Amino acid sequence: MKQRLVQLIAQTELQVTEQQVQQLVGYVELLHKWNKAYNLTSVRDPNEMLVKHIMDSIVVSAHLQGENFIDVGTGPGLPGIPLAIMCPEKNFTLLDSLGKRIRFIKQVVHELKIANVTPVQSRVEEFQPEQGFDGVISRAFASMNDMVSWCHHLPAENGHFLALKGQFSEQEVAELPEWCSVTEVKSLQIPELEGERHLVILTAKE
Repeated sequence: MKQRLVQLIAQTELQVTEQQVQQLVGYVELLHKWNKAYNLTSVRDPNEMLVKHIMDSIVVSAHLQGENFIDVGTGPGLPGIPLAIMCPEKNFTLLDSLGKRIRFIKQVVHELKIANVTPVQSRVEEFQPEQGFDGVISRAFASMNDMVSWCHHLPAENGHFLALKGQFSEQEVAELPEWCSVTEVKSLQIPELEGERHLVILTAKE
């Protein structure tokens, strides 16, 4: 599995250390193990997880500006855990309302010795951070409108929303609230992943 991950990373411009590769593979192994009992992801095959979960997450690491990030609706820690492994100098809060997912994340952080992750069990609308985040990341929300509406209290003054989407939808942009606008759309190239992937960066208007 490690060899396969190294081959996938080689098809990108990402720089990944030996330790990061070990941690990413370790995460997939734990996810595969826990998934049998806790049903954390619909992807069952660890080799598929490498593409659909690991590569799909870590390609975003090149686009993170700032220090503090929150992954909203992180599920079993996606994309938050892979991003935290890729960016050890940044801090990641992983938010989910389900206890079993947060328990799993705590186990991952403990076993893989990931020092820059804070797991939080809460509904997003009830979570009140002490300070805003440079980036509010999500790949789980149905629509960008839902994401910015539920998470509008989370970005810092100059913070951004980072929505991981499949196809980019002009319809979704049209439905955004007036106070929010799309500042950038980046097409993501993920080795061996079928279908389109986009990173949509949104900012609150001044």
